[in-house]
Amino acid sequence: MIAVHALSRHYDTLTAVDNVSFNVKHGEIVGLLGHNGAGKTTMMKMLAGYLEPSAGSIRIHGLDINQERRAIQRHIGYLPENCPLYPEMTVLDYLDYQAALHGIGLLRRTQAIRQAIERTELGAKATAAIGTLSRGYRQRVGVAAAILHSPSILILDEPTNGLDPTQIQHMRALVRELSAEATLLISTHMLQEVEAVCDRVLILRNGQLALDRALDAIGETRLIVTLDRPLNEVAPVLSGIAGVDAVTELKIAFDQFPQHPFNKGGGGNLSKSVWANLNCHRFALTTADPHIIAPAVAAAIAQRGWALYELTPERQNLEALFGAVTFDTVEKNHV
Repeated sequence: MIAVHALSRHYDTLTAVDNVSFNVKHGEIVGLLGHNGAGKTTMMKMLAGYLEPSAGSIRIHGLDINQERRAIQRHIGYLPENCPLYPEMTVLDYLDYQAALHGIGLLRRTQAIRQAIERTELGAKATAAIGTLSRGYRQRVGVAAAILHSPSILILDEPTNGLDPTQIQHMRALVRELSAEATLLISTHMLQEVEAVCDRVLILRNGQLALDRALDAIGETRLIVTLDRPLNEVAPVLSGIAGVDAVTELKIAFDQFPQHPFNKGGGGNLSKSVWANLNCHRFALTTADPHIIAPAVAAAIAQRGWALYELTPERQNLEALFGAVTFDTVEKNHV
């Protein structure tokens, strides 16, 4: 459906999107996450055919966007981040105008407009001038225009921006309804929106694809262990414990060390230089139940006389994973 390969976009010396590759299957709802400036909007503009890539390729329905841009855009509904509207037009006039631009014939146009208005709950404002509408209603007009021509691909940049909680709930229901007929790529700053409606998440960091994972694969249980021994000494011992599926070393930051007593104020304060001399190493033990293996792990560590600084069960959620990826504190196997 959508195939992106080595996609990049440069603005002089600034690289907004850097060598990104991914595929999206028909009917998937994919959430695109990242901090401001991560490259989300630039990515969506390129996918919608409104911005030319500096390098790489985009193929949609098997067509190359560089060669068949107009043909591809007939299959795409696009809601920009700041949706451009004509404030002097009424909602009906604007949707009629958009339908004409999409080449929807007069016989089908009335039905298409009616359906778009019903789906976005714009009936009460259909004859109102767009300039008199609230931000939330203007956002709904943009969504109505994006779905007007029944596209097979919907690219929605911040679709819940400006909506109240009730409208957000309705937008979630609409997204699920549309996914029966279309593939959706949704950019949002709200992690709960991705968790509520998406099948998969792509996280951009500094223009690069930092993570591509199905939502049902998030929530892996791990046991976090911090020791004074390196991976090559720890891995053979801990991986041999029943119930431990994998041992991976994590990056560790002084100001993010959660369990050490010196950070709790009870044992004084260590300078970063002294802390570095402790030569601590942090590991994630992948396991079905960290509580079951914790006693065996502690016993194995005590038997060898290693200094144990942390033994913490962890279950990753999207928020924790997003923070780890975007702040570069997650191990490579999780990026």
